[in-house]
Amino acid sequence: MSPKAVLGLAGALIVVLLVTSSVYIIPETHRGVLLRFGELVETDIPAGIHFKVPVIDKVRQFDVRVMTNDLPTRQYLTIEKKPLDVDSYIAWRIQDVDEFYRATGGDELRAISLVSSRVDNGLRDEFGIRTMHEVVSGQRDELMEKLVNRIDNTVIDELGVKVMDIRVKAIELPQSVSDNVYRRMRTEREKLAQEFRSRGKELAEGIRADADRQRTVVLAEAYAKAETTRGEGDGEAAKIYAKAYQGDEEFYRFYRSLTAYEKSFADKSDMMVIDAKSDFMRYMENLSGVGAGQ
Repeated sequence: MSPKAVLGLAGALIVVLLVTSSVYIIPETHRGVLLRFGELVETDIPAGIHFKVPVIDKVRQFDVRVMTNDLPTRQYLTIEKKPLDVDSYIAWRIQDVDEFYRATGGDELRAISLVSSRVDNGLRDEFGIRTMHEVVSGQRDELMEKLVNRIDNTVIDELGVKVMDIRVKAIELPQSVSDNVYRRMRTEREKLAQEFRSRGKELAEGIRADADRQRTVVLAEAYAKAETTRGEGDGEAAKIYAKAYQGDEEFYRFYRSLTAYEKSFADKSDMMVIDAKSDFMRYMENLSGVGAGQ
């Protein structure tokens, strides 16, 4: 290759390098700023193809879409001085690229830190003038709307950032407070259970005493009725025995003697010492009973 051809190729490469280093493209989702020797010379550069001076100029691009960032869990006091652990997040975007770069140097992490600190202070102030019920359910939406307007009016002028939304994801009692609440709830439930048990024992004793009283009354009435029936039966039996005795006195005496013998000699090991001439033994000597006791 001739020297002229080499010089021509080198010149073409230099031209290509100069052209490529002079052209830059900003995507649709971004905006840019142009720095010359570190000094801001052009801001809020829209999406598209643009030109710059090679080596001298430097381009910074920033995403202007809505971004969401979780905030660290913070503890705030309500108007009743009750601590609450609050977990929240913010939705924001860069609205004024010029102001954003001047305030943060184009550092998104610094911007998030500054916005978070303002949200933290705002939540502390809003929680401090409300009760626990209001921040948990009663005025939660109103609190968020008021806080968004308050923070947005501040950061849009100071940081070039627009706060789209602030939301509380969770509100919980601190662990120490939760433990105390659970202990108090357990104590109250145990106290209530003890009251129910005491009331049940009292009712059980009353029912048991009433049942014992009714049992005593029923047994007494049954015993009285049994005694009456037994008395009537004994009287009727006495009448029957008397009538039978009057009908055949000798047979009655014989029957009574046989009954007495049966009871007296029921066991073979029983022993009885008695006079053979006694009246008890009259039917043992003579079935007619004659001669006994004479």
